[in-house]
Amino acid sequence: MKSLGFIEVSGVVAAVEALDTMVKTADVEFVTWERKLGGRLVTIIVQGDVSAVTQAIETAAAHCISDKPVTKAVIARPHEETIKMVELSASRMKK
Repeated sequence: MKSLGFIEVSGVVAAVEALDTMVKTADVEFVTWERKLGGRLVTIIVQGDVSAVTQAIETAAAHCISDKPVTKAVIARPHEETIKMVELSASRMKK
């Protein structure tokens, strides 16, 4: 089972920059993103093995162009219900 990494930043530009940093830093895949408050808060979700996801999230947080991320998390071996929630978000992106 892959791990999930989440980083929430202020603004779409910071989110794109964070994603670019993550995929260049470690062997992670983009899963989906969520925009809240009209795009003022953006959460990027990536997946990969625990060490790669941790490295990607920590590097993106350290180099965030909008001062610092709002929050970040790494979930190793996410529960089946957590995976369903992320898959629902990803399916809305495909529409």
